[in-house]
Amino acid sequence: MGSSKPLIRNQVKHSFIIFISFLLLSPFLTSCEKYVGEYKDGKRNGQGTITWSDGKNYVGEFKDGKFNGHGKLTWSDGKKYVGEWKNGKRNGQGTQTWLDGRKYVGEYKDGKTWNGTGYDKNGNIQVKFVNGKMIKQ
Repeated sequence: MGSSKPLIRNQVKHSFIIFISFLLLSPFLTSCEKYVGEYKDGKRNGQGTITWSDGKNYVGEFKDGKFNGHGKLTWSDGKKYVGEWKNGKRNGQGTQTWLDGRKYVGEYKDGKTWNGTGYDKNGNIQVKFVNGKMIKQ
């Protein structure tokens, strides 16, 4: 009868490989999302809701799998954006609100603040954007 050392060594190697695989897959497993809504040609299309495992969620319209049309994105820290989307980016009129009461109200273009106003928690104007350029008040 042979030694049991090679068998134990193989079991240790196997256990180590499983442990490393688990560590590598953990970020993927914890960043999962759940989608409930309409599909067209295998892509998110129409009304839908995505909820991520970190608490962030989006409720709104989709086109070709991307945020498109009107929607509301809420981050897990309480920040919110309500407004228009195009090809997955903020585009058109919208309002971004932070948990501390600050907000931006106005137009977005290709995901960037474009023509609008930033307010502090008391409603005082802090900044304006004109054609994407910030003008401090």
